[in-house]
Parts: sequence; C-alpha cells; structure tokens
Amino acid sequence: MTNNNAIPTSSQASPAVDHESISRAKQHIKDGLATRRPWKVMFDFHSMGLPHNVSDAFSRIKTNLAYFRSSYAIVVLNVIFFSLIWHPTSLIVFAGLVFLWIFLYFLRDEPLKVFRFQIDDRAILIGLSVITIVLLLLTNATFNIVAALVAGAVLVLIHAVVRKTDDLFLDEDAATTETSGLTSHPSS
Repeated sequence: MTNNNAIPTSSQASPAVDHESISRAKQHIKDGLATRRPWKVMFDFHSMGLPHNVSDAFSRIKTNLAYFRSSYAIVVLNVIFFSLIWHPTSLIVFAGLVFLWIFLYFLRDEPLKVFRFQIDDRAILIGLSVITIVLLLLTNATFNIVAALVAGAVLVLIHAVVRKTDDLFLDEDAATTETSGLTSHPSS
C-alpha cells in the first residue's frame, strides 16, 4: 500500500526557494549599487578645475581617492578588461576575479571578518588588487596588464587632481541631507 500523499515535496519547494534566493540577490545588488557614488557627481563639470598649488593638488587627491574609491576601482577594472580583449585566458581569469571583486568589495553590506578580526575596506581593496595583478601576470599578459594599470592610475590621478572637493561630503549623513535638500526644491 503506497500513499500517494507521501511523495516528497522537495522538488516542488525548490523553485520557490530558488526564486526567493534570486530575488534576494537582485535586491542585494540593487542596494549595493545604490550606495556607490553616482557617476553624475563624479563627472560634474562645474566641479572641475586646476588646483591652485601642489598642496591643494595633494589634498584633492587624498579626498577624492577616499570619496570615489569604488568608482575609481570600477574605472581601473574596466581599463584592465579592455586591455585583455585579445588574451582569452587572461580574460577568463579576470572574469572570475570580477565576481570576487563584486562579492567581497562592491556588494558587501557588512564588514568582512576573518577569524574574528574585522578587515577594513582599504585592506580589502589592496588585497584584491594584489591578487588580481598577480593572477593576471601569471597568464602571460604582462605588458597589457602593466600598461592598463598605468593608464588606469593616470586616469584616476588626473580626475583626483582636477575634481574640486568643495562639494564632497565624506560623512554619509551630511551627503544625504544635502542631496535631499537639493531635490526637494520645487521647480519654478
């Protein structure tokens, strides 16, 4: 005597769990991208100008590197990607590394902890950068990678020097308050 009602429902529950997992992942990606600095702020042409002196240039570099850290990482990763178009093995390795970057740096909403030690964002950025460079250099695309890193660094430094820092807020609450104040004005 078999009981037809006793058929395991794990295969029926699986699509619901997969759908729920996919929805959660989509929401996590949207939330992670929402916390990144907007490209519009990064490329605001009204906020561009040459520094007055070397001290001002170094101050801008320091502030802009801290403020646009994620955006600068995306710029450098894109430059590396385009330099590897003609090196399929390196491109495959790079694609795997991009997923590592996405999950460990860009979309992480909690601090990374290893053996009860909290790892700060700067250490993760440096660690991922070193891992990326070393693994890509092992794929025999050394010239392309070095040229891409130099080009990416030059692009980042040019932007960091030219972008004024007067309108940037390193404090998230101040930036949110300023942004909401700017968007709430009625148009006349």
